Formats: sequence, C-alpha cells, structure tokens
Amino acid sequence: MQISDFYDKYRGNVLELTVGKEGKSVIIGGEGVLPFHAFEGSMARMPLIALEVWDAPPPADWAENLRSHFGDVVDSPVLWAKKCVESYGADMICLYLASAAEGGEIDAAAVAGRVKEVVDAVPVPMIVHGIGDKEIDTLLLKEIARTCAGEGLLLGPLVKDNFQEIAEAAIEYGHSIIAQSPLDINLAKELNIKLTKFVPRDKIVMDPLTSSLGYGLDYSFSMMERLKHVAVGFGDNMMQMPMLANPGRECWRTKEAKENAQQGILWEAVTTKTMMLGGANLAIMASPDSMKLVKKMLAQYTTS
Repeated sequence: MQISDFYDKYRGNVLELTVGKEGKSVIIGGEGVLPFHAFEGSMARMPLIALEVWDAPPPADWAENLRSHFGDVVDSPVLWAKKCVESYGADMICLYLASAAEGGEIDAAAVAGRVKEVVDAVPVPMIVHGIGDKEIDTLLLKEIARTCAGEGLLLGPLVKDNFQEIAEAAIEYGHSIIAQSPLDINLAKELNIKLTKFVPRDKIVMDPLTSSLGYGLDYSFSMMERLKHVAVGFGDNMMQMPMLANPGRECWRTKEAKENAQQGILWEAVTTKTMMLGGANLAIMASPDSMKLVKKMLAQYTTS
C-alpha cells in the first residue's frame, strides 16, 4: 500500500479566468484540488495579490503603516498605483472608488475618466471596486465598463439587488465581474445561477465576503473552504468560479492594526494567508509589508 492510496479523488476543476487585456493579463484559478494540496493533483498556479489604491485621499485616521508607504502619493491615484507596481511588485491593482463615498453629487463620467487614467498608467491588470452602495455602484461601474472598453477589468461587487445592469455592461464591453454574497453558500450559488443565464461562467469571480482575524475570520474561512470543496470535491459547476478575498481594508480598520504597525502587518498577513488556505485565488491587500510576508510564504509551495 502506498500513501497515494489515501489521497482524495476530485471530480471538478476551478475555472480559469483571465483579467486584463493582451500584453498585461493574468490568469487566476484552474486548480483541481483543495488549496495547496499539490501532492494530490494540479494546483495550476499560486494565488495572486492586488494592492489597493483609492481614487481619493484616505481619511485622517488612516493606519500609519499605510501612510508611511503611500503618504507621498495619496493625492494621485496614478502615482499611487505606479508605486504599488514599480516599488512593491503587486500582481494587480485594485482601485477603490472612495470618492463616491464622500457624499454629494457624483459625476460618473469624471470618476470613469480617473479610472481610465490609472488603467493606462500601469502595466498590470486591474480590479475596480465600488463602495457597496447598490445604486451608486450600478451608476459608476456601468460607466467605467463603457469608458474602459476592452481593458478586461474585474468589476464589482455585484449583489442580488444590482447584478443584472452591471453584469450586462461588463460583458458588453469585455470585462469580468465579482459576484458578492453574504457568507452563505446557498446565496452564493443562487447568485451564480442567475448570472450564468447571461454571463459566461469563466467571467465570474466569487466573493463570499472576508472577515479579519479576531472579527469572524473562522466563519469566513469555513465558508470559503465549503465553496471550494463543493467545486472540486463534488464537481458542482455552479461553484467552480475562482474566489476573491478582500482582507486589506477589513484588517487595517481594526483598533489592533491602528494602534501598532507591526501588529497590523501581521494581522493582515495572517488573515490573507488563512483566506488562501480556505480557497482564495486572489487577495486584495493594503500594506506592502503584509504582502511581502504572504508572498514569502507562497514561495515555499509548488503548484504541481
């Protein structure tokens, strides 16, 4: 008897999804085993990391570790994004539409124009992330999809109340989407079923929501782990989309991270790696120091 006799048998593969256009694209997903179980089959590739950039200056109470890295560029999302790539080696950029959370009248064309400037300035693919307001996100993401046609952006979040308009615009203009559901496997599947009536399965990334260390991490991990197991273990084709984790903002708004920079770095790194162990194919992080730790850990693994 050999140890391989005890390996699990997997029925499905996570879909491969390409973000970005030709010349500056990445592929996420593709694994046919549980996370980091390369000894049982093909992992295809390691998870990727996007560093978060805001399209407006952060508030005064922004974490000191983040300000120490980006305080000189927070007035320019273009310079901020370029620094993430050129100085810190981010795989992708996630542009958070912070300006839309400031209140007042929103100029969708102006926001989309700023997004296009960042897209044109960096040599890596981009995620564009709304603020979580259904009406505002619909307004902005539709305009951004049109303005950035052909760039292969990853747009979201789409939720059950606003998915159709954003998804239709994204597909029309050559982008992919983030389907977000509130920590519930049945709601995640329900949203995927609705989306796949008019969106190709390989244009969807699932975001089951991320809680940070000390604030519900165990529940987030369990949910992500269940989604991945259903995808590869049971071969459910409505759950085989790659998964996204967004630990950056969740971690750095905690009192623990704000009161001590080193504690914050570890807080984000531990949360991110835990989400990857649960099945995240892509993580959005905030601190280059935390990202460096996670990439160091990832370098210890092999994909096959």
